[in-house]
Amino acid sequence: MKPNFIFGIRAILEAIRAGKEVEKILVKRGASGDLYKELLDTIKQYNLPFQWVPIEKLNRLTQKNHQGAIAFMSLIEYQNMEEVLIRVYENGEIPFLLILDGITDVRNFGAIARSASCAGVHAIIVPDKGSAIINGDAIKTSAGALHDIPVCRVKNITNSIEYLQESGVKMVCATEKGNTNFFDADLKGPIAIIMGSEDEGISNSIIRKADLLCKIPIQGPISSLNVSVATGVLLFEVIRQRVDF
Repeated sequence: MKPNFIFGIRAILEAIRAGKEVEKILVKRGASGDLYKELLDTIKQYNLPFQWVPIEKLNRLTQKNHQGAIAFMSLIEYQNMEEVLIRVYENGEIPFLLILDGITDVRNFGAIARSASCAGVHAIIVPDKGSAIINGDAIKTSAGALHDIPVCRVKNITNSIEYLQESGVKMVCATEKGNTNFFDADLKGPIAIIMGSEDEGISNSIIRKADLLCKIPIQGPISSLNVSVATGVLLFEVIRQRVDF
């Protein structure tokens, strides 16, 4: 599969200014000079995620003359969270959102997107930093769902949660810290399910903002589910509660 990145400072600058969707930019640690300054100023101007990395990491990605900068390009077009929410309300639908806090594995992300699409989730919301790159593997694992379901990339998850709460959306965190089993929780009405990474879970700053903390009861010797499986369980409990059988 063809790599979804470009390299070279001029090529990256041209892509940014042409309005191409950029996932993340890697810049050589310690880089200096006018061209680097122009790149960094442009990154800040367009509010793009970037990361300082050792040159060895760039060399592992390509043996060609990368000039100390590589940009991963998105295979999807990100959407505006506020616009998606307004559209949902205007259509007379009940908002059903999924917030992913720290999901970095592309296959988990793809599997989650597939479940979310099947469950009728209106949008997946992710932070602009610390989230999986949507590459070919993510698209393939999602069975193409990532081409259909809106994905909204936001600068600050906490601020986005506050906005959604002010818009009438209930925040439900899936966490082992919850004291309510998910099947006893009220998941009706406008809702956003929040899922965290498998290794660290949901960040404490987000947990403090939640309207409800719920957990999936585990009976066997293994203490946790894969995050994509856990997400599917929660999403379809929302559907169960919304649908009259």
